[in-house]
Amino acid sequence: MSFDRHLAEIAREFPKWTIWRSDAGRWWATRHHPLSSAQRDLGCAMTIDADDPEKLREQLNKQQELSDGPESPMDGSA
Repeated sequence: MSFDRHLAEIAREFPKWTIWRSDAGRWWATRHHPLSSAQRDLGCAMTIDADDPEKLREQLNKQQELSDGPESPMDGSA
């Protein structure tokens, strides 16, 4: 699968993140909105990176699970 197709698929799956690939070949994602203190305390990250698109998708899923936790509202009002 092409680099552009991977980017497009991940971006559709995770619309609250900006996805890109660096010139060095690493895959990155950064959130569109700041994290609350509670989200940071739960281990949420503002920006993550990975060696390949599959590993980035795994990290994004983990971040989503943390963000969607009952004590971590998505609107950042905690």
